[in-house]
Amino acid sequence: MEISFDKTDKTQGLIKISVKRADFQPGVDQKIKEYSRTANIKGFRKGKVPAGMIRKMYGSALIVEEINKLVSDKLNSYLREGETQFLGEPLPEKTDDSYDWEKQEDFEFNYQIGYAQPFDLKVDKKLKIEKYSIKVDEAVIDETIENLQRQFGEMENPNVSSNKDTLYGQATSSDGVLDQEISIDLRDIEKSSLKKLIGIELDSKVQLDVRKSFKNENAIKSQLRLNDDDFKKLRKFDFQLKGINHHKLAPVDQTLFDKSFGEGRVKDEQEFRSKVQEAVSKNYESESEKFFEIQLIERLAEKAKIELPDEFLKKWLLKTNENLTEDLLDLEYGTYAKELRWSLIRNKILKDQQIKVEHEDVTNEAKELIKQQFAGSGLPEMNDQLDTFANNYLQAENGENYMKVFNKVQGNKVIDYIKEEATIKEKQVSLDDFRKL
Repeated sequence: MEISFDKTDKTQGLIKISVKRADFQPGVDQKIKEYSRTANIKGFRKGKVPAGMIRKMYGSALIVEEINKLVSDKLNSYLREGETQFLGEPLPEKTDDSYDWEKQEDFEFNYQIGYAQPFDLKVDKKLKIEKYSIKVDEAVIDETIENLQRQFGEMENPNVSSNKDTLYGQATSSDGVLDQEISIDLRDIEKSSLKKLIGIELDSKVQLDVRKSFKNENAIKSQLRLNDDDFKKLRKFDFQLKGINHHKLAPVDQTLFDKSFGEGRVKDEQEFRSKVQEAVSKNYESESEKFFEIQLIERLAEKAKIELPDEFLKKWLLKTNENLTEDLLDLEYGTYAKELRWSLIRNKILKDQQIKVEHEDVTNEAKELIKQQFAGSGLPEMNDQLDTFANNYLQAENGENYMKVFNKVQGNKVIDYIKEEATIKEKQVSLDDFRKL
């Protein structure tokens, strides 16, 4: 039994496994003996069924079973132990019904597979990246308070739009690529286009420019279910108004204070603004950190220049996910490819720097997650029971929770290593500028 790997291009190849009758026949013969001792066949006593009859009745099935086991074990061992970084899972080129199991002496099984070539990645002070922090000024506090007023105010559905409404309608493009329902928050619209959308009635149709009508292109990109190529081609689209949400703002009073931070925790507007500033600063610090990590990952991906077997991976994803359509794959493949590149980079850094994750690290992270859940639910931390909660959580879902937390800790350790080695320049920006990044 032999296995080989032939590279057909820089990212795809063919795994070939050859099996001879001498490889699988002993296993088949052993199975036939076992069947002879245990089979219940009319006209024969148990344990006295002739081997020839068993071979005639089950021979092909036993050959298939034995060959599949040998090939599967060989293939998995090769994928696991080889130095090549294989991606996805092998796809067989032929189906089982294309073989003559009884008469063939030699079998060859070919599998398409994708792989990533080895890459160099040096993380040192030459790797420079900016980290943005958001300046929490009075304007940001005012905006946050208004959001709270909207959240706890009343909702109205007028027939004519006004400033700061949320509009719902059908977005279509002349080429037919875009035809879907979207929502537009008028706070995201540039002043030059705002007059088109204020004071219009239901069923009105206006034309918007993807690049010029929105303060932040991501505000509309996140709404449109288009792949990157189609979004780049899109310039203008028609929007037909179907519904309006108008927020009647709640007054800034004790009721709003209680709903925002809990009953009796805030006594007056000055204390309310101070609490809002504290909460916003904490939230934006977290948001800034997440954005920084995204930038860091993108910079490392550019530096590593990892080529992926896109054609193979798309074929494999479609074949192994029955609910995945080609259209949905086009939308989501870009995100999948980014995550895969980061996985390859993360694994290389883990290996090169010998970064380890201990069980204690996983347990401590689980405790932190549980603390956050308690805080988010307004429950006391119950520190004396954290160990029990953490252990129960990690043991649930057949170990899946443990692996989720393990991978999170692993990723955090890699990010921390990169931060220590790279040159990070802090830069404070306004909230509006941060949204445009």
